[in-house]
Amino acid sequence: MRTTITLDDQLLAKLKKRASEAGTSVSRLIEQAIRLQMKASPPRKRKDGFQLVTFGAGGRFSGQNIDKTSSLVEADDIDRFAPSP
Repeated sequence: MRTTITLDDQLLAKLKKRASEAGTSVSRLIEQAIRLQMKASPPRKRKDGFQLVTFGAGGRFSGQNIDKTSSLVEADDIDRFAPSP
């Protein structure tokens, strides 16, 4: 199955170098890493439950269309990398 992930630029560069050295693809290395992680013991369950804290009553939480991944990624990039005013 094909999917999209976001990686730090430096991490991706290291991953590409490792894949080249190993004679394999970046996708294969990511898949292997995920398989190893899934074999590891499962994370401990938190004793305290999760509670979502909200404020206000109704209304829109965001002006973003959450059905369009590209617009969410663009907004995140702008928030992270746009110069400060």
